[in-house]
Amino acid sequence: MPLIDSTYQPTYPFTKTHFNTVFRTFFSRIKINYTRERLELKDGDFMDLDITSVKSDTVIIALHGLEGSSESTYILALSKVLNKAAVDVVAVNLRGCSGEHNRMLASYHSGKTEDLKAVINHISKKYSYKNIVLAGYSLGGNITLKYLGEQGENIHSKIKCAIAISVPCDLTGSSNALMQKENMAYMHRFLKSLKEKVISKKEQFPKENLDIDGLLAAKNFKDFDNLFTAPVNGFKDAQDYWTQNSSKPFLHAIKIPTLMVSALDDTFLSEECFPFKEVKDHQYLFLETPKSGGHVGFNSTFYGKNGHWLEKRILNFLSGHLK
Repeated sequence: MPLIDSTYQPTYPFTKTHFNTVFRTFFSRIKINYTRERLELKDGDFMDLDITSVKSDTVIIALHGLEGSSESTYILALSKVLNKAAVDVVAVNLRGCSGEHNRMLASYHSGKTEDLKAVINHISKKYSYKNIVLAGYSLGGNITLKYLGEQGENIHSKIKCAIAISVPCDLTGSSNALMQKENMAYMHRFLKSLKEKVISKKEQFPKENLDIDGLLAAKNFKDFDNLFTAPVNGFKDAQDYWTQNSSKPFLHAIKIPTLMVSALDDTFLSEECFPFKEVKDHQYLFLETPKSGGHVGFNSTFYGKNGHWLEKRILNFLSGHLK
């Protein structure tokens, strides 16, 4: 499909990329009363699903970004707006992200689509939803797109459409972008959280040969993924992990309507993360690239009825693709 002209037109200070990126973190006050359900996985691990239901026949399965959870502000906003529009939400906490350590040495990673498949199978069997929609943010968006491409024509019949927000669909490019000086604060925050989890993993698995000193000295994702993410998940090194798990090579095989929204000023994304070429003649993929928006931002007001542009955009897309 052609590139979509975006309706997102923020005013100052939301035209500033970093302000837009961090705004929800500092100003969002949304609270959601989830019902938690534990999904036991075939490999002996688990994921916690946080569900908010309004007895709808449609559910959106939402995947958070790196080191996020069902309590991430963008997931809370999605749950609030969609519930109000009579849509149920299943907020997935990827392995190790629900506030409790997962049982295995490895947890989640950018391309672990088998976990999303397990959630879909569970929800489709236990509940009588007519429509299932997938929504992924950042890392969760990469998982979503990769899953859709892997499934192709064999996609579950109840999955009607999907949304992917601020997606690092080229993991090498995104990792390089996050190494830049302007992203230093974000990198520090991500690594702080990841390093704390690695220390806990060492305590949980004392016999594992983890290079704790090297991991604690990691200055970027390449350092961390070389020492931990890649080896514990069976990849040769960080580059092998990024190459195999980037969703961009899978986009051509997507066979359901899918909306991608990525801001051109998103400092987490490199040029390679905007799949203009792949979208040009694609029957199912819609790419919307507003000039501003930051990373998973797209805020437009501090308070009031003009807020929640992103969530309203998602609702608009759903209304056009659900029967």
